[in-house]
Amino acid sequence: MWLYNKGFSLNVGAYASEIIRAAILSIPKGQWEAAYSIGMSYPQALKHIVLPQASRVSIPPLSNSFISLVKDTSLASLILAAEMFRRAQEIAATNYEFLLLYAQAGAIYWIICFGLSLVQGRIENRLDRYVAK
Repeated sequence: MWLYNKGFSLNVGAYASEIIRAAILSIPKGQWEAAYSIGMSYPQALKHIVLPQASRVSIPPLSNSFISLVKDTSLASLILAAEMFRRAQEIAATNYEFLLLYAQAGAIYWIICFGLSLVQGRIENRLDRYVAK
């Protein structure tokens, strides 16, 4: 199981690095030139001008990658969906309420994923406040 989760983590890490690279490259060259014209060095321009703009661009795809990782690895090995449903099956075997317990296990999993989506939406809305429209 640990190898399975590491494989997902490496895959998401590769996607995340590509998302960040693309976000930095999406910032117009004029922003870099403006930073250099006021005397900023490359690290200063990156820190104060480019990364704040790139973070706004990269938040939605990074959040989607994170939510996908949570779903794919069943909450990153903290609460495994298979383990949760196996426990529901064990409990249901004693009282024969399979549908109710499976529905509860599915609801818990859905609530966690829905909560992560809400957090993503709030972050995106917060970052959109600072964009001229």
